[in-house]
Amino acid sequence: MAASEISQLLEKSKELDQLRKEQEEVIQDINKLHKKIQSYVIEKSAESTLHKLRGLYVNAKELSESEVSASTALVAMLDALLQPGHSVPHRKKIEVIEPKKKRMKSDSDLARFPSTASMRSQLDHAASLKGEQVAARVTPDDAEKDEWFVVKVIHFDKDTKEFEVLDEEPGDDEESGQRKYRLQMSHIIPFPKKGDPSSAPDFPQGKHVLAVYPGTTALYKATVVNSHRKRKSDDYVLEFDDDEEDGSLPQRSVPFYKVVPLPEGHRQ
Repeated sequence: MAASEISQLLEKSKELDQLRKEQEEVIQDINKLHKKIQSYVIEKSAESTLHKLRGLYVNAKELSESEVSASTALVAMLDALLQPGHSVPHRKKIEVIEPKKKRMKSDSDLARFPSTASMRSQLDHAASLKGEQVAARVTPDDAEKDEWFVVKVIHFDKDTKEFEVLDEEPGDDEESGQRKYRLQMSHIIPFPKKGDPSSAPDFPQGKHVLAVYPGTTALYKATVVNSHRKRKSDDYVLEFDDDEEDGSLPQRSVPFYKVVPLPEGHRQ
């Protein structure tokens, strides 16, 4: 574990501590104004205090949202540090158009959802993904490599813990256009929400992720080049494995909502 990674982790934790201190101060000010308002009899004289109270609530809301963002980033950093490394033999270059998808089987019920959430929360979260695009592994456990593609969730069965998904852009070798699959929760990774940049973790520089290769609906292992985006809505700058051009790996921009943590034990 590199010293720089520990340093980044500590800096983010300091940011979280500071946010909580600021929240406590705002809450104290809110409570003071609550007591002050209770002492007013004439509504007009309380108007300026009500405006001030509204501003404090807005501030408290913004601090709370920042705390969620900082906590999410810390969880992602810890997950990345705890993830065991996997060496992969280097191939020549990614094929943009590949033979698509082997038939899948059901596997374990271990979900690729927040481990801190209760099973009920995980199931509710899974059900809420209906109509959303997600990353899906459609290869069985005994396949030589894992293949991940972008699919659309049609339905989630809470009893069987299975997703029904639609492959909207099947490969050239598919005979019948769009195809449906039933996949266990362990085959699914939700993307960050496109309209909510704060839902995307800030991956540390050098960390491995799974990302949609530009111009395709396939996800590949990639390495984060720049760990600090200027804005939460900025693209990630990544280097994809097996993407050599003239002996080097080109840096490619990928939207934040098309990048997810690299699954443990990923085979490529």
